[in-house]
Amino acid sequence: MSHLILGNGLLGSEIRRQTDWRCLSHKEFDITQLTSLSELYGDIIINCTGYTKTYDNNDDKHYLINYASVKKLIDYCNETHKKLIHISTDYLYAGSVENATERDRLVPVSTWYGYYKLLADELVQLESEDFLICRGTHKPFPFPHPVAWTNQVGNFDYVNIMAKLIIKLIERGAHGVYNVGTERKSMYQLAQRTSDAKPIECPVPEVPKNVTMNLDKLKSVL
Repeated sequence: MSHLILGNGLLGSEIRRQTDWRCLSHKEFDITQLTSLSELYGDIIINCTGYTKTYDNNDDKHYLINYASVKKLIDYCNETHKKLIHISTDYLYAGSVENATERDRLVPVSTWYGYYKLLADELVQLESEDFLICRGTHKPFPFPHPVAWTNQVGNFDYVNIMAKLIIKLIERGAHGVYNVGTERKSMYQLAQRTSDAKPIECPVPEVPKNVTMNLDKLKSVL
């Protein structure tokens, strides 16, 4: 099986570093201009592109990058019998139950980002013939901020660890929806591993405080 990574951001670059799979950078491939997909050779397409400014009100960008381009990738992969790896987000569980499973109701963060990530996640499940959806959050290594929130908890982890988990799922042929992450922790507990960030409570009401996920399905494969 050959692999192609779309996007050389934080996650795409780390997956490439760990695997040496071919990667198209944002300069080489514009996800919003999918007029020709002939350059996407590879049996498995790993879409690491995304507009991740969670609270940005630019709905056009969120629509184009986080939804419309995913629709085109689904169609292309179906037509050419390729597998699509879709990077989703644990922010789809922002208003869901604690320790949410892959089957629990999705209640995303109330932003354009959350809205279009939800639509894309559901669209992949409805229309893709061969797919893997990975829900989670990856953080820069080391922790880059001077402060870290004590009251936001989840299964997020550093990008090198999250990339390793996603790679294992891909290599083991996982199919369907998977929560991807490590043990439950606060953002401050994560930051303590690599920095001297000061503990504070999150001052932004819109930020989801609990995005914990059930990882049993992930553990069953890994």
